[in-house]
Amino acid sequence: MAMLHGVGDVRVEEAPEPEVPEGHTLVRVTDVGLCGSDLHWFGEGGIGDATLTRPTIPGHEFAGVGASGDLDGVPVAVDPAIPCGRCEMCEAGHRNLCVRIQFAGHSTLDGGMAELIAWPTHLLHPLPDGLTGADGAMLEPLGVALHAWDLAHSRVGDTIAVVGCGPIGLLAIQLAKAAGAGRVIAVEPREHRREAAARYGADVVLDVEEAQESATWKQWGLGADVVMEIAGTDTAIDIAVTAVRPGGRVVLAGIPDDERSSFPAHVARRKGLTFTMVRRMKEMYPRSIRLVEQGLIDVRSVVTERAPLDDVAGAFTRATARTGLKTVIGLA
Repeated sequence: MAMLHGVGDVRVEEAPEPEVPEGHTLVRVTDVGLCGSDLHWFGEGGIGDATLTRPTIPGHEFAGVGASGDLDGVPVAVDPAIPCGRCEMCEAGHRNLCVRIQFAGHSTLDGGMAELIAWPTHLLHPLPDGLTGADGAMLEPLGVALHAWDLAHSRVGDTIAVVGCGPIGLLAIQLAKAAGAGRVIAVEPREHRREAAARYGADVVLDVEEAQESATWKQWGLGADVVMEIAGTDTAIDIAVTAVRPGGRVVLAGIPDDERSSFPAHVARRKGLTFTMVRRMKEMYPRSIRLVEQGLIDVRSVVTERAPLDDVAGAFTRATARTGLKTVIGLA
């Protein structure tokens, strides 16, 4: 297993086989994706006011093969969020806002970067034939992108801007095209990710300097109908406010380095904008599996590195440099 002990300190260690409580299944983990939030834990020791309080096994984008019970031998994707199912938020259908939620690799609950893990059986989703373990691990970021898309309330034919073209941004571009967006405009500072945005269907790709100019967006009437911000920086939020049309919607899915985010309030007020925050996802796995199985979304090619567990420290370092797209740790 990999254990995160502190900032920049992740070690490969031995672990005993976990006990399997009632209602759980033992899973032999095969693939774990490195998410931007994992990089925050690695690089900063936390996210906002959530900090590393003990050595923790990281990883919440993961898949494997069932190793006990009815799912023995069955390839599965693992939903990393364990809601209580009883609080007001859960009963209202907002399990992502559960006040007692446990989340894999989030300091208080060990994550998926271990050869074996016991997980609630109802949170394991069998993978269709043809999907690999890495594909299964990618269903979690696709679920986040899909939840963000739901919050966009977009109409067929809308102009959609995606600011930040990391893996979730690239999945959001694909979702927008699959859902009938009239035009998709991508904004990204890194050249290799701009190239990826074009490959995944963006009609227009802008660098940051172009996107910061309000005149750029006037090429498309009053601006984008919806902007999905998936970078987590104030610069990205500024671009979103500049890009969106009056009365439009800004979906904030990026995770900032600091506790606070800011935006040009007067412009946002004059435009009468609606801001929506993205908190993980709801029940997205069945939909995400169908989208991938039917070929509507390509998750496989977003993975640009699969590193072995014994190179986990190097993989974290390379992922932090953001020279590729998605890094997956292979445990089998």
